[in-house]
Amino acid sequence: MIKLKSFYWKFLILLLFPWHLAAEKQDTFSGLRPSGTGGITVVIEDPTGTGSPVCIRMLLEGKLLKLSIEGKLYLTEKRDGHSSQITVQYERRADAPESGFLSWQMPSGRKGQRTFVLEGGQVAAPSVMMASKDAESGQLDISESGQPVLRYVYETNGPGAMLKSIHPNNHKYAWPRSDYIHPLYGLDGEVLTKDWAVDHPHHRGIYWAWPETFYRGENGDLHALQRVFARPTGKYRLTQGPVYAQIEAENTWLWEDHEPIVHETTMIRSYALGPEGRCIDVKFIFTALKESVTIARRGTDKYGGLNIRLAETAQQELLVHTDPAHTKPRMAWSDFLGVFRERKKWTGFAVLQRQSNPEYPGDWVQYPALQWLQPTFPSAGNRYELKKGRPIELQYRFWIRSGGKLTKNVYADQWRNYNQLGGL
Repeated sequence: MIKLKSFYWKFLILLLFPWHLAAEKQDTFSGLRPSGTGGITVVIEDPTGTGSPVCIRMLLEGKLLKLSIEGKLYLTEKRDGHSSQITVQYERRADAPESGFLSWQMPSGRKGQRTFVLEGGQVAAPSVMMASKDAESGQLDISESGQPVLRYVYETNGPGAMLKSIHPNNHKYAWPRSDYIHPLYGLDGEVLTKDWAVDHPHHRGIYWAWPETFYRGENGDLHALQRVFARPTGKYRLTQGPVYAQIEAENTWLWEDHEPIVHETTMIRSYALGPEGRCIDVKFIFTALKESVTIARRGTDKYGGLNIRLAETAQQELLVHTDPAHTKPRMAWSDFLGVFRERKKWTGFAVLQRQSNPEYPGDWVQYPALQWLQPTFPSAGNRYELKKGRPIELQYRFWIRSGGKLTKNVYADQWRNYNQLGGL
């Protein structure tokens, strides 16, 4: 961590991400030198050269901080005799006020060491990425240039008229719920997720829940909405800007819908559309408020964790990849390729696992007939204890793009970009 108190201070910042630390987001700075332009020279190791969102730890103060608030802070890269100006977004988080984070969309370029200059501009970058609360429903939305990207269902949502379409035997699963993503949109506005499925009314787009949630030796089902429920606390924060929009919200798991047993913080960040598609990073922090809380997959070896129910498709193909044990780095990614009903072109919805997740990598579980493909947590055969007062974190990236199946090298590059330069 380095403090940048004056715009006229001139630093060389070298960020090194060795493979064995790739997912830990540990920044190492080395050396000081003038940039030659009155700005700050930033040297960063680009693992692939393919372009991807970047988020690095950096503390800005003084004039640099003022410029970032005004939206007039940019990175400039000189390549092959040409220079390009890159919009950045700076954030100082409430949970880490002693540090800050600088984010931008890394343009494609040369793999390896790349040099940028952080400096001010005359014109403020427009905040194309917006996060807002819907006045009618109370739900939280992210959009880009007026086009919807996703909705985070924060307020409790009941089935309404959909209940008539659900078989009476399944009414017990059609319980009012919240804390999930739906709809999630593709690049052409197609809806990618499914909510209130008649066959499984508890399925709800993209949601993080466990079918075997034990408390004091008794079993609840956060996944199927039995005995334990995630409920909003009303505390949330919305961030918007030229590079990304973000939702950060708090929920409480309530046993029998009244006794708090786990505190949850959810972060959803959508980056602006880039040449390779759209990246959405999610982070979940779970902290037990009581002793004797454990979570597990169904039967301890099936579904559970980050659950993903997508919309119906005319055609589809499911891809999963996990490197063999002892591979360094060990990559884990999936891609759901589908022709969704509103369009005739293929859409790819890839999930990249983060290497810092506990018990990484999670198994892949798929139910093609349900348009279901998910990374699981915890490992098979394990009931994971949430220890009181000791938070655990899970992080993933969704990569949405137009087009069909790609080569393994392309997926590997996206995994490297996320694990070395991204995350929350």
